[in-house]
Amino acid sequence: MNSLSPDYTQSCEDYLRIEQAIHYIEAHYQSQPELDEIAASVGLSAYHFQRLFTRWAGISPKRFLQFITKEGAKSLLQRSSVLESAYTVGLSGPGRLHDLLIATEAVTPGQYKTRGQGLTIRYGIHPSPFGLALIGMTERGICHLSFIQASAEEALAALQQAWPKSALTADSRATGLILAGIFSPETPLTPLNIHLNGTNFQLKVWEALLTIPQGQVSTYGQVAAKIGSPDASRAVGTAIGQNPIAYLIPCHRVIRKMGEFGGYRWGLARKKAVLGWEASQLEQRIPSA
Repeated sequence: MNSLSPDYTQSCEDYLRIEQAIHYIEAHYQSQPELDEIAASVGLSAYHFQRLFTRWAGISPKRFLQFITKEGAKSLLQRSSVLESAYTVGLSGPGRLHDLLIATEAVTPGQYKTRGQGLTIRYGIHPSPFGLALIGMTERGICHLSFIQASAEEALAALQQAWPKSALTADSRATGLILAGIFSPETPLTPLNIHLNGTNFQLKVWEALLTIPQGQVSTYGQVAAKIGSPDASRAVGTAIGQNPIAYLIPCHRVIRKMGEFGGYRWGLARKKAVLGWEASQLEQRIPSA
């Protein structure tokens, strides 16, 4: 494991505190805890907690928390329908991730059956704004991106299980450069290729997720309709839960129709943190009318 920079290490440490705070809020939302109480739950004073949020998200804790409530999710859904029209007519999107050129390449049916035989996957573990991340790459592109929850060993085992006959080799120098291009605003934008290993249905769902820009959300039903299977919301949800490339394939941007956040492969608190962080980044780019 290596760190991309001191700033990334700090961002990773900040995220762990923020995730802990989100867990606390979820457990005590009925009492509507004040800033002092939330700060105390993560072992900080209100002053230092405020500074942590500002450093990580760029906005106040109060404003950030508004994004990760049910009402905040409903607001994102309403705003998404308005923003979508801007993208439809070709206006430039305000989100950095939406401006990345992402090309997908799927394994062939024969390669799918061999489960990675003959492939070498280079991998690395690095700090990110949402905790430690494991990234894997084949010669064709990024094949895996996940956030580490229990342990690095468990994350690596999941990568190996997805490509059971491939050879894994550590290459933190190469993977660190790629991760920097995904998360760091100082890094020049370069086209990204992703190498997908899934069924035809899964590939359709994952490619549909790539059309959801930063700052917008969609519902499981809307994704199902987009791929031409309007009655397949449950199957779409299953495919989303099996997404192998976190953040770049933005499964975190899919929520339930009534504003519930739904599940997330890498933890619900992280899903809320990513959505809140993206909303805050968008808010900083677009001045209020």
